[in-house]
Amino acid sequence: MAVFCWGLSLLLCAHAHLQPVDSLPVYQIIQQAERQTTAYLSAYPDSARFLHSQSSDGKAIRVGMHGWTAGFFPGKLWYLYAFTRNPFWEQQALSYTLALSADDTLTSTHDLGFMVGIPFEKAYAFTHQPALREVLIRAGRSLSRRFHPIVGEIKSWDGGPWHYPVIVDNLMNLELLFRATALTGDSSFYRIAVSHIDHDLRYRFRPDYSTYHVLDYDPHTGRLLARKTWQGYADSSCWSRGQAWAIYGLTVAYRYTRNPRYLFYARHAADYFLHQLSRYQEPIPPWDFNAPDSLRKLKDVSAAAIAASALLELQGYVPAGSSARYRHAAEVILRALSASPYRTTDDAHSYFLLLHATGDAHHHREMDVPLIYADYYYLQALWRYTHMHAADFFL
Repeated sequence: MAVFCWGLSLLLCAHAHLQPVDSLPVYQIIQQAERQTTAYLSAYPDSARFLHSQSSDGKAIRVGMHGWTAGFFPGKLWYLYAFTRNPFWEQQALSYTLALSADDTLTSTHDLGFMVGIPFEKAYAFTHQPALREVLIRAGRSLSRRFHPIVGEIKSWDGGPWHYPVIVDNLMNLELLFRATALTGDSSFYRIAVSHIDHDLRYRFRPDYSTYHVLDYDPHTGRLLARKTWQGYADSSCWSRGQAWAIYGLTVAYRYTRNPRYLFYARHAADYFLHQLSRYQEPIPPWDFNAPDSLRKLKDVSAAAIAASALLELQGYVPAGSSARYRHAAEVILRALSASPYRTTDDAHSYFLLLHATGDAHHHREMDVPLIYADYYYLQALWRYTHMHAADFFL
């Protein structure tokens, strides 16, 4: 497998040599995804439940419409339609998307960008149905209700041992607010998103540009109380998927705002991620970059897929030398994901393209399993890889 220049000094060097990467077998991957998803739909035809993972005995693990990962399965279906233009996939994607319509009024979750934004944005892009646009706008209003002006950020969780927790994952859901402003002309959504990012950047990063997972605030004063983890190894460690969320979320924020500060942090978050990969000479990260050796063998393909997709967008915002490096890094990650041991080979028994994702090793949950958001961001990265200069790159 071709590798890119792993060391941080070479990664940042304007003249670093980049090894060529063979073209990815995208056509074969999409065919495989079609076979797997057809098998899943035959076994589980109920569109009120959404594929999340798969047990070791082959049974699908599904969530209801209020599960935070519910939107990723219809999002995956929309990519199957985008790649194939097969009306069957459009019908399935729209059916599963519409099954989430009532989520647009939820005010108990920060994950509406995942649950509603992902499937409905694609549905609206393909069908232009006004009702889909209205769902996106209502979801933006619902998400806005979790904003606290004293803290300046959107609250993540209502329970747990926290006062006012804000997790790095929240950065991913802000696109719903940016889109709501674009759809309505109402700048209040935009202002909330920008406030969230500006306040978040005060505390989210360590001096080496690794990220904290949870920021906990005093809701009465807005004062930061603690910086913790919930899914990483330790409060002082860097959870790899959280780092990928930061790269992706800040890159999207730059797309909508052109604020150079957001691009600065997106680039430094990406450079930290790639430097950590260089420590292992392996393009698929461990679940936590600072986990001890005994736990570091546990990989997370979802972090890799999210980072690859983000890098393919980020490369379009930076000078040529950095652009080539980010694109090449994304290609190498995708090459690794597209081969054994990370890509599945037994279509008859797997509903997923990718193996070896980690959901929450901190609490010993979803360790070394397939996860729907890994497949979703993998397909998104493949779409971006094959549509680098196309008008529909941002599908």
